[in-house]
Amino acid sequence: MHLRYNYRVYPTSVQQSALSRAFGCARVVYNDALRCRQEAFAAGRPATDAEIQRAVVTLAKRSPERAWLSGVSSVVLVQACQDARSAYRNWFDSLAGRRKGPLLGRPRFRSRKDQRQSIRLTRNGFILRPNGKLYIAKIGELTVRWSRRLPAAPSSITVVRDAAGRFFVSFVVDVPGAPLPEVDSEVGLDLGLTTFAVMSNGRTIESPRFFRRAERRLRKRQQALSRKADGSRNRAKARLRLARAHARVRDTRNDWAQKHSTAVIRENQAVYVEDLCVAGLARTNLAKSIYDAGWSAFVRMLEMKAQRYGRTLHKINRYYPSSQRCFACGKIDGPKPLSIREWQCASCGVAHDRDLNAARNILAAGRAERLNACGEAVSLPA
Repeated sequence: MHLRYNYRVYPTSVQQSALSRAFGCARVVYNDALRCRQEAFAAGRPATDAEIQRAVVTLAKRSPERAWLSGVSSVVLVQACQDARSAYRNWFDSLAGRRKGPLLGRPRFRSRKDQRQSIRLTRNGFILRPNGKLYIAKIGELTVRWSRRLPAAPSSITVVRDAAGRFFVSFVVDVPGAPLPEVDSEVGLDLGLTTFAVMSNGRTIESPRFFRRAERRLRKRQQALSRKADGSRNRAKARLRLARAHARVRDTRNDWAQKHSTAVIRENQAVYVEDLCVAGLARTNLAKSIYDAGWSAFVRMLEMKAQRYGRTLHKINRYYPSSQRCFACGKIDGPKPLSIREWQCASCGVAHDRDLNAARNILAAGRAERLNACGEAVSLPA
């Protein structure tokens, strides 16, 4: 399986200028490739990938208007053209139903005002030096902060400058799976806001609320940014301070989710969660808290680590009434407002904690769907 390993890099001022030129050239080639495909589609004539690459890279370098493209590595330009091709193919596959997930829209042009810029290079565009330096064609040797060793030789890299002005390099590495020893425990997770996750075994994961804790600082820096004149240096400094504050919140949340998702996968052979519609829930008055919780990122981490470590992650139907069903007798007691955290079954009289009861129902429903003889989802009683 392919994994990405991200590391911080520290280019010099000269290398930063060279990277900025590379970002700009890659953006122009990407936009030119999109424009060529749109013009060919509007004219009703086919345009092969080789023709478009020759037009936006080879011939563009010879023209006076695009002669400055020769100042960067050709690998960067070719990969930008390939990215435009992939964007169009993903769009067509989505329209034809060959691509999973939500329907994708038409590829959009990249803007020089985007705060996140990146370039991608294959093996013929970079070299890992024995001294730990990363050499990139026409950029030079970059100092990498190695937090861990790469498990294998990378097939490609992506150099990124984020909104906070930091530089990162992402290595794509092909690694084999590393199955963990099998364990007997299985767990159902009920994700929430007050408590991030309640497990069917009674354990809980408290919600850290990283954004809420940093909200006052973010608000002050946003106010400082809004009071600066457009185009001024003070506005650029204020924007950078705000971006760094947001990056700190994002990185802290990501680190927390990585650690807890790894612990859940290591301790359980199978994990069951609800297939939540986060986009729909975020259209309510709880949008800020829902995005602060980061449910989708946490579930994606569980899914990726389950595949790598030989575990099972199963999602149950989002419409299954896990919070309404009594785990003891199976009686559905009807919908309840979020303010009700404990309730008593009218049929059997058992008192339930709302989240723990839902987690146990998720575990039972997940087992019923995953372990049935046909291998297909069963119609659980609603």
